[in-house]
Amino acid sequence: MKKTLKVIGLGLLALYVGYTLFYLWQQSQPVTTTYELVSPERRTLVKRTTVAGNMEARRQVDIKPQATGVISRLLVEPGDKVRAGEVIATVKIIPDMMLLDEAQSRVKSARISLGEVESEYERTRALYEEGVVSREVYEKITTRLASARENVAAAESQVQVITRGQSSRSGGISVTDLRSSITGVVLSVPVKEGASVSGTSVFTEGTTVAKIADMSDIIFRGFIDETEVAQLHIGMDMELHLGSMQEMPIPAKLDYIAPEGDMQNGAKMFELRATAIIPDNVSIRSGYSANAKIKLGTVHNVLSCDEKAIVFENGKPYVYVLTSSPNDDAHQQFERRAVTIGLSDGLSIELKSGVKEGELLRGNPK
Repeated sequence: MKKTLKVIGLGLLALYVGYTLFYLWQQSQPVTTTYELVSPERRTLVKRTTVAGNMEARRQVDIKPQATGVISRLLVEPGDKVRAGEVIATVKIIPDMMLLDEAQSRVKSARISLGEVESEYERTRALYEEGVVSREVYEKITTRLASARENVAAAESQVQVITRGQSSRSGGISVTDLRSSITGVVLSVPVKEGASVSGTSVFTEGTTVAKIADMSDIIFRGFIDETEVAQLHIGMDMELHLGSMQEMPIPAKLDYIAPEGDMQNGAKMFELRATAIIPDNVSIRSGYSANAKIKLGTVHNVLSCDEKAIVFENGKPYVYVLTSSPNDDAHQQFERRAVTIGLSDGLSIELKSGVKEGELLRGNPK
């Protein structure tokens, strides 16, 4: 029994050693890699780039009050159409007490000066009528009187503007009425009735009461990387694909390329603007996202191959041309050959020289 077990153990050991030696031998054999074969063909190649951006109105303005106060009436809401000069809101003036106090002080000062000039005028007029003073002196005091009266009127008008938003000298013009400066559509009204607003001045931009845009002139606005901006020029045709209507491309024409780029996320980007040609049956809203496809170049009936067949070494393009039988996958042999390449559409690339029609090129490993 022990002898039998010993024989079986030696047999298993021999089998294990044999399998190990076979495995090591198999691993030491060179691996044969089989490659796909790529056949160059004549194609028409179109190089395009895609720019992401938004649709917006070319003319878009923010309506701001000229005086600080409270919105007493709002006459528009988003989506309303307005005409230039139309009143869109009314502001109830809240006087700035410091400005009001200064204006009232100027009124008092102007009235005091007017009283002094009036007294001097009466004395000079009496002397002029008696022939004591010359006509030149009388005309000078008359001019000073008119100037003093004008100063009083101007000071009183300023008080009226501060307290009421208009004056008797303004001819009906009022800073309490906010009017649209363009004909267009109200995009947003960020305030409500009763909200406090600040007027525009040299110290503040003022509160935006409404944003209005001329939606009859829609443009595409996007940014392109500096590596592609040199291939663009004013007047190029573009095709816009809106996120809300992918099935309907909209033609556009490039009409602006920024002369200076901005750094965005570590890349230098240049602003683009293109005039969109909107069909009559299409309604565009401001802010729609869009992708602009721009044709950068086209070549017709050129010899080309899939880009996977091109290998770059030290910045120079090469291909591997099959020199063995196309039917012998197990013993494929290739010749490395330098080529001159041209335009690429992202999938196929133009072969200007180095390859002939009918030759097969090495692709990806199978």
